[in-house]
Amino acid sequence: MKKKILAFVLASAMVVGLGACGNAKKGSGSKESSKAASSAKLNTDTSTLYINLASEPAHLDPALNNTVDGAALAVNSFVGLYTQDKDSKIVPAIADGEPTISEDGTHYTVKLKKTKWSDGSDLTANDFVYSWNRAADEKTAADYGYLFEIIAKDADGKLAVKATDDYTLDITLTNACSYFDQLMAFPVFDPVPQKAVEAADPDGTNPGAWAQEAGFVSNGAYTCTAWKHDQSMEYTKNPNFYDADKVKIQKLNFMLSAEDTTTFAAYNSGDLDFIDTISTDEVPNVKDFSDYYKVDQLGTNYVGFNVNSPVFDGMTPEQAADFRKAVSLVIDRQFAVDTIGLNGQEPAASFVPSAMQDGNGKHWSQKYYDAEKTGEDNLKKAVKLLESATGDKFTKQDDGTYKPSKAISFEYLTNSGDSNEKMAALLKEDLAKIGIELTVKTEDWKVFIADRQQGNFTMCREGWIADYDDPSNMLEIFLTDGGNNDMQLGKNPTAAAPQNWADYDKLLADARTETDNAKRSELLVKGEKMLMDTYAAIPIFFYNDVYMMKSNVTGVYATTNGNKYFMYAEKTAK
Repeated sequence: MKKKILAFVLASAMVVGLGACGNAKKGSGSKESSKAASSAKLNTDTSTLYINLASEPAHLDPALNNTVDGAALAVNSFVGLYTQDKDSKIVPAIADGEPTISEDGTHYTVKLKKTKWSDGSDLTANDFVYSWNRAADEKTAADYGYLFEIIAKDADGKLAVKATDDYTLDITLTNACSYFDQLMAFPVFDPVPQKAVEAADPDGTNPGAWAQEAGFVSNGAYTCTAWKHDQSMEYTKNPNFYDADKVKIQKLNFMLSAEDTTTFAAYNSGDLDFIDTISTDEVPNVKDFSDYYKVDQLGTNYVGFNVNSPVFDGMTPEQAADFRKAVSLVIDRQFAVDTIGLNGQEPAASFVPSAMQDGNGKHWSQKYYDAEKTGEDNLKKAVKLLESATGDKFTKQDDGTYKPSKAISFEYLTNSGDSNEKMAALLKEDLAKIGIELTVKTEDWKVFIADRQQGNFTMCREGWIADYDDPSNMLEIFLTDGGNNDMQLGKNPTAAAPQNWADYDKLLADARTETDNAKRSELLVKGEKMLMDTYAAIPIFFYNDVYMMKSNVTGVYATTNGNKYFMYAEKTAK
């Protein structure tokens, strides 16, 4: 899932069994009882939880959302067959118990609880049949539509998902899938109300229209009852939620802001109970407080290049890759972790996180370079690559930097936020060492997301949080027709772009249907190597997640995919 990265220290991953790092617990976050109490003022309104996750997401439709902050809103207003508990384990939600699975692992039968939508109408198995087919339909343009390819199709092209009665769902997969339970807990697999969706979008041109204002129908713990765009949102307890008896907080009030300084000030003054972003300048001051939490996660912060950018005009695919490799060589990853991350992140030597399972019973172990190495040797290697790629001659200057015979300049695109801007400054400084002038363009979140997806950039800030613990989720981002393939790999390729991307697509397709785990793991390793050879995605470090929550609030939990669950929160006056 695309990382919001309003603070450089945040991240997420849908995983079960991720090993803990330092004092962090899996999933729900941790604090040490011996830590000092924060001086932040408490909010004493016990009926309402005051929260900041981020600025306004582009979509609240769970089929269309592709960001961490949007998913955190989705899991509190929608719920699917399964969900995650405080330990990031997959547990039944609308499903009435565990599924019945065929011996070959390709057929699932799921019994449903009798539940209702927030408008009081019955929620049945047919709602899942409709919602899954809608999310998989190309007309919906869901970035996660490819996840439904694991489900077989009938002769009419519809998914092999059937409602055998109102509360029984039959699902047929193309092949056994060890993480299908995790997919069924992922928001894109949540149900959406067909009547409301189609009424708001009769001609099918705006599939997310039904959830763009307060009052939309949902089935989760809360419904959106007030919405001042780009300012605030109010969610009210849904009495029709399947687990409503356990929901104590009546309202969730979300402050919509990406300004770290503003949200931190609101937290300290008592206007917020929970903040999901912390300025890097403040991390050293607060990380020893008892209201500071850290969660281990699977995800990668990286720099992305549009492989079709004009900056590569006149180069062969190999020369363009060498150009990007030169950039990778001079990025000081350890410095980024030490001065911007500040939470013990691991410099990344691969795109797939090192803590991720490899699909064959082990952790991912591929490394493509020394992620901690910097210095003159790397500069010399980078300059040789640039000379080969551009045909220019580079001269070493008295200050140790290199200057090309022809100026090299391009733009780095990022979204607003203290940490993002500091990372942009770091990249600008590192690239200047090899004679590249990097200009920085900063955009608001929604504009930034749109420009990335459309390829309106040369180099940009990127991040991906795994939706489930399998390398395929990291690598399928870059499928030619993938909605999250910001790097434009395989899309309308220029002469300088990789010419073999159909081979990458096939590798990932073969891995999807391979039932031998060892062979499947080998295919995924080959896929990552193909990606890394392009240097279109340059890993910087692997994520963890931090947030702050007042001492009078309990019951909130953060799963390892960055979702924050507020429905079981409780709040006292002191």
